[in-house]
Amino acid sequence: MTMRPALFPMPLPRLALSLTALLTLGGAFGGAASAQTGGLLPLVSVGEKWPQAQETYLIRVLPQDAGKPLGLEVYSPNFNLADYVDGRRGAGYFGDELYKKNEPFETTFSLSGPGGTVVERRFSMNRDHTWESLFAGGLPAGTYTLKVTSRGDGKNAFALRTAAPFTLETSDFSVNARDTEQTPLLAARLDVPAGWVGKTVGLLNYDVDGPQEAETWVVQPGGKRVNLTVSGNGKAVTDTFRVTPELVGEWQVFIRVLPTTRQYSNAIRYSFRLNDQPVTARVGGFTPPENLKMSNQLLVDVVDPQGRPIPGASYTLVGDSVVRPALPAGYVPVSSTILSGTGNIVSPTEIRYQPGFNKLRFVARPPEGQLTVDAVALYGEQRIPLTGIAFEVAGRTLTTPGTLPLAPGDYPVTPSAIPGSTVTPPLPGRVPDAGTGKVTLEYRVQTEITLVTAPDILNACDVTQLTATARTDFPHRLPARLKLNLPAGWTSDYPLEVPGEFSGGAPLRLKVPVRVCRSDTAEAVLDPLDLRTTGQARVRNPGGANVTRTVQGGARASLGKSVEPAAQGYTVTLTFTVDRTLEQVRLFDPLPTGGSTSAVRGPLNVQGPSLAGVDPRADGDTIVLARVIPGTYTLTYTLLTDLPADRVVTAPDLDW
Repeated sequence: MTMRPALFPMPLPRLALSLTALLTLGGAFGGAASAQTGGLLPLVSVGEKWPQAQETYLIRVLPQDAGKPLGLEVYSPNFNLADYVDGRRGAGYFGDELYKKNEPFETTFSLSGPGGTVVERRFSMNRDHTWESLFAGGLPAGTYTLKVTSRGDGKNAFALRTAAPFTLETSDFSVNARDTEQTPLLAARLDVPAGWVGKTVGLLNYDVDGPQEAETWVVQPGGKRVNLTVSGNGKAVTDTFRVTPELVGEWQVFIRVLPTTRQYSNAIRYSFRLNDQPVTARVGGFTPPENLKMSNQLLVDVVDPQGRPIPGASYTLVGDSVVRPALPAGYVPVSSTILSGTGNIVSPTEIRYQPGFNKLRFVARPPEGQLTVDAVALYGEQRIPLTGIAFEVAGRTLTTPGTLPLAPGDYPVTPSAIPGSTVTPPLPGRVPDAGTGKVTLEYRVQTEITLVTAPDILNACDVTQLTATARTDFPHRLPARLKLNLPAGWTSDYPLEVPGEFSGGAPLRLKVPVRVCRSDTAEAVLDPLDLRTTGQARVRNPGGANVTRTVQGGARASLGKSVEPAAQGYTVTLTFTVDRTLEQVRLFDPLPTGGSTSAVRGPLNVQGPSLAGVDPRADGDTIVLARVIPGTYTLTYTLLTDLPADRVVTAPDLDW
């Protein structure tokens, strides 16, 4: 970068440089020998009339390096007014130049990443070369950008470095070459991988001001030196290289100021391209002068309540006096402390500090709540707690009732199966921060009830055994009560209910001997489910009677009677057979007596020859048939009585 003639006279003879200046510069950059073997050229930010408005460097934080101390430091970030005063450089000249007197000049260093701005420091003018810590803490994984911007008519030389394993990378950057450093200085390292074979690498330099000012070259793998074309004043020039397998490896770009230079310092821009697309090279690095202490250092711990570093946590700086923690999602601030240094605690998330040596600590707790899972058996209207039921949540298997700590959020709970029940997966459990969520697993129990009558066909008023059984495959014990409901005509001297418990492999039974005097159906009931079933018993015909009459003239008739239990009362069937036509036949069928109420004969139903004029009518214990012709007639009616079956049969008779 050519200096303005009005402000920049011819340089002093090099022998006039003070010994102090040489020692300071040598210490700052490791001396000539170290520069040749790996020391890096200082960088520069130009305030006006430069192809790029800001210098941009990338810092990549790999997942395995997240949280490691970045150690981003800068040497001489301020514009040093003593560097170049009244057209003459001072002792320890570093390269700062102001082209207009009495005008302000400032440089801003801003580090940002996936989460926004990490730190932004603004440096103005002073008369010292200081060593500053920009950001000492760890960062989450990601790519971070350091931008250096100067405002004012001039340029500010500085040096940057990071702690291992981090590096500074850039595709386009500016360096500051000084006439006091006429030994080769390493500007950048470019890694050429095997994947670039067959492609073209371009190395661009801008504004070297001609071959009398400096020489620049690249050292390729194997130690081969290739001179680069030197750009003219305000010009750019590019050297291209077709990558072969022999060129895979590290390329080192050097620059050396020549004795024929007419400038105290020269700003030069380098760019790196692969097939005309930007690629990054490694830059930066410096050794501070001996006995120079860091002017400002800020150490910030972000820890949990047990003092352990929080993974992924970091901090951000606001200006030169405010620091705030950068916490992983959900973490809750607890406190902030000034361990050493001077400042004020504003809140658990902000400390205002005075420049100097400061160590601060922020404490935050992880977002954590609890999830409680229990289980119940739905059994009738009851909810019976179940213990020891396995379930899975957040990749862990526990048993009910179980409580586990979890970060806030929604967590699906997977219940295990229980024989003899059905379960519907519940809604995910919601865990609040510093609170407890709850999920209840509801198992709906499956049961059955049977009722067996043995024997189920018997004579009137014989004894049978009713066995009611409640069963389930559910392995947990269930309280229950079995009951029997007997119809009229069925009696027992034994209890008709039993309380107890039943479970898988252990049914609950109720056995009761019952006297059955009529065909009917009993009912078994399982409480508290109100589960019901029935069992039948059929009684053989309770009885019957037959009568036959023969009269003068040869007419012959017979009458048979049978009685069957019915749903209500009994069904009486009279079978009448005659071989002559007869008038006014009287069937004598007395109703049984002795019940609590009088027996009642229901409507008569007659089936027989269609030409007969039977016209039946009941008259007390007699049934009158108006006219019959030869054939068989069946008369049926329902007998309503509360008498047992063995007392309802009466003997019939007939007459005409």
